Amino acid sequence: MSEKSIAFPITGMTCANCAANIERSLKKLDGIREVAVNFAFEKANVRFDPSQARVNDLVGRVQHAG
Repeated sequence: MSEKSIAFPITGMTCANCAANIERSLKKLDGIREVAVNFAFEKANVRFDPSQARVNDLVGRVQHAG
């Protein structure tokens, strides 16, 4: 099993609850191994299986999480 890690910015979060909602949303995707969203740094770190999830899936999920 191959894993990939990615870090990407998330702008527009207004509170720590936003970060928690995004984390929960990302964890629901198949292939996600670990998620950490940092409200203060406006950044997400995700470890995932690229055979099950694509970067576009992650970005789309963040956009729909609000």
